[in-house]
Amino acid sequence: MDSPQSPMGGIASMPLASLWDEVWGGQPAPELWVVIATLALALAAVVPRTTWRVTRNAVTIAHEGGHGLVALLTGRSLTGIRLHSDTSGLTVSRGKPRGLGMILTAAAGYPAPSLLGLGGAVLLADGRITLSLWLATGLLVALLVMVRNAYGVLTVVLTGGTFLLVSWLAGPQTQAAFAYTSVWFLLLGGVRPALELQVRRAREGATDSDADQLARLTHAPAGVWFLLFHTVSLCSLLGGGARLLAT
Repeated sequence: MDSPQSPMGGIASMPLASLWDEVWGGQPAPELWVVIATLALALAAVVPRTTWRVTRNAVTIAHEGGHGLVALLTGRSLTGIRLHSDTSGLTVSRGKPRGLGMILTAAAGYPAPSLLGLGGAVLLADGRITLSLWLATGLLVALLVMVRNAYGVLTVVLTGGTFLLVSWLAGPQTQAAFAYTSVWFLLLGGVRPALELQVRRAREGATDSDADQLARLTHAPAGVWFLLFHTVSLCSLLGGGARLLAT
């Protein structure tokens, strides 16, 4: 039996028990044309330079969130996260300046959007559409606590608010379209930043990137770390994309 819906088609007026079932239960997968249409929307958000200048902010949120999460998981003290209008970001943590914790923290940023996209694809392939939206909202709320500048707060609030409104008020079809577009965007958007950084590094000789920091920490060339970033992003895109198209 279908769960009762609010007049707006969402779950805002559900009883607690029904709300729990709706969030943790499975939802029907959208038709293939919807999956392909959301892929096209994500491509339109990632490929053109004009749109990428805006949408890249969402990838930066995931990137810096990856640094912050791994810093906490490895026992470092997370001081704060800053997100800037030029789509750059900075995560500051305290702890040993060398060692495994610092290496993992530095390495976490570029793979983070792709791995989040892969995780989202696994949830969507299992029919957990509403759960994926609520988890994304929860991660953004947790990130917001650590943001230390006004622009960063604004971008995280707008992003998290969008996820919250869709997961709370939208009907199943809208939720599915939004969730699939978001996951496609992470999978595709996770590929571009490392490529851009490698090109900029070759042209301008910049040596302040995550890959260069990792090279100094491990004595492995920066190219090794770029290879890791590209491998993770491309494998996540292929694996996650296959799951989405198979639903």
